[in-house]
Amino acid sequence: MADRTAEKRAAAARALTEVTPGMVLGLGSGTTAEIFVELLADQVAKGLDVKGIPTSERTRMLAVRRGITLTSFDRHPQIDLAIDGADQVERGTLALVKGLGGALMREKIVAASAKRMIVIVDAGKIVPRLGAQTPVPVEIASFGAAATVARLEAAGYRPTLRYGQGTPFVTDGGNLIADCAIAAIPDAARLASELRGIVGVIETGLFVGMASTVIAGGPHGVEVLER
Repeated sequence: MADRTAEKRAAAARALTEVTPGMVLGLGSGTTAEIFVELLADQVAKGLDVKGIPTSERTRMLAVRRGITLTSFDRHPQIDLAIDGADQVERGTLALVKGLGGALMREKIVAASAKRMIVIVDAGKIVPRLGAQTPVPVEIASFGAAATVARLEAAGYRPTLRYGQGTPFVTDGGNLIADCAIAAIPDAARLASELRGIVGVIETGLFVGMASTVIAGGPHGVEVLER
């Protein structure tokens, strides 16, 4: 665990070198993104002038606690740079699976609004093809959730409604998540389109064509992948 944390920190530190004064930043969610927020806060304390739009309430609270100035889409409809983690990264395409932390819809809104998206991960998240060991999170409406899960099941996506502390997990947007156990995914864009076509599905954890750069920290240093 200590080694993996060091790998994540190395990736986050490399991503921080891409930040310049005056930027509006998308601040991601998850353990690796939180390391980046902590490192960013250290630079803000030294005078770095940036503003952030967080992808989750957890990230918002961390940023506020560490003194990072936050802004909104009302003031900045376009973000200069989004920096976030991922649950899987497909080598070659840089397609992603995200959302195991539960913030996938907000993460995708921020990513889609950014001029550039950098993804920071430990090297274990890089895979030849998405799917298999990592489920694809699908954010669904709470109204009619059982019917939506049934439609996902009928389509062969093997969904499991996510629970936390004995009750259904609720996203910051007030929705639920169905984790779909899907085998290796040959065409992530096609799968994302098929999932979004199911009534009740709000968004998927498949991020295709969004990451411009992936920074992976590994036991032998940092690897930078470009799309």
